[in-house]
Amino acid sequence: MGTGLKKSIGPGLVMAAAAIGVSHLVQSTRAGAEFGYALVWAIMLANLFKYPFLEFGSRYAIATGKHMIHGYAKLGRWALWAYILFTVGTMFAIQAAVTIVTASLAAELTGIQLNAGLWSAIILGLCILLLIKNSYAVLDSVIKLFMIVLAVSTLVAVVAAVFQSTGGAQEPILVAPEIWTVSGVAFLIALMGWMPIPIDASVWHSIWTLERIKQTRYTPKLRESLIDFNIGYIGAALFALGFLVLGAEVMFGSGEAFAASGVQFSQQLINLYTVTLGDWAYLFISACAFSTMFSTTFTVTDTYPRVCSELLNLRTPETIDRGNLQYRVLLVGITATSVALLFLMGDRFRLLIDLATTLSFLTAPVLAYINYRLIFHSDVDPEFHPPGWLHYLAICGLFFLTGFALFYIYWMIGI
Repeated sequence: MGTGLKKSIGPGLVMAAAAIGVSHLVQSTRAGAEFGYALVWAIMLANLFKYPFLEFGSRYAIATGKHMIHGYAKLGRWALWAYILFTVGTMFAIQAAVTIVTASLAAELTGIQLNAGLWSAIILGLCILLLIKNSYAVLDSVIKLFMIVLAVSTLVAVVAAVFQSTGGAQEPILVAPEIWTVSGVAFLIALMGWMPIPIDASVWHSIWTLERIKQTRYTPKLRESLIDFNIGYIGAALFALGFLVLGAEVMFGSGEAFAASGVQFSQQLINLYTVTLGDWAYLFISACAFSTMFSTTFTVTDTYPRVCSELLNLRTPETIDRGNLQYRVLLVGITATSVALLFLMGDRFRLLIDLATTLSFLTAPVLAYINYRLIFHSDVDPEFHPPGWLHYLAICGLFFLTGFALFYIYWMIGI
């Protein structure tokens, strides 16, 4: 690996750390457990058709030296305000959703069965302390280690589950539940909403790319930046399929469904590993799963205040420093609102997650269109424009995301 590429690697891994969370541990596993392999196509198409719009974040940052929020402002007030409304409208539900999963895993790992809202408040309070003290570098190293361990563990568990299911006596053929029902379509949209991550993350990735440049004092070539992006994105997509396989092989047809309670769900999630790897893996996997979800919560807790800081300071050319007063006020304010939402929702775990993921999917077509317009804006030199295949994939993605969003709305109104 060349020196330039080594210095470029980072934002893609941060994106993967943010992605491998609710969409994978919760939604992909539920898809396999409840529908077997019937929803593989949904995961594959969501990953395929969201790819261009998330890739544009890295491409725009390298092409212009600025993050996408600056681009939205130049594209027009309509684009900027659409992003602001969607961000403010979804950020509290998104932060609450990732935090409640982390809180449930914390309760399972420690055995301390506190109220879900209280556990969430403790975790978010820890995130605030770490971010205010600027301890991200140390924590990031630890989180990457746990992600590698979880990756290896998941791969071993998937292989073990597949071999166990194909061995021994012939099992009866199982038929997946009907997808095209009210509950089936609702879950389908929720599954694709964060698969592998919301399209909003294109903005986050553009900010992370610029921060990496400041950190290394090296501006990567477009090819180097896209290699970093592809490592994170493709890795997250493969993880999603792995969790679906795990849910399908261990739980589908067992008569057991994932619980609506966060604590019970966490127990079932950990059991997916212990069934295939053995009881010895319980504490080990609990720690890895918690660490993975904590990295997602930590990233989201840090990202929204920084995005809001950028929105409030569009006329300031400098990227907002994490330690300034504005960031700290937003950090505490946004987090406190998310905690209030968690206490309001209680332990309605699946309801909160499905709400957040569905909102993300319904806003995806508009954000995708804005990103498509932006990457062909006059500020972007033609040499940085997407190649023909990516251009056509983006057009197909717009039709896919818009079609499914309209289909969902029609289906719900019609029912």
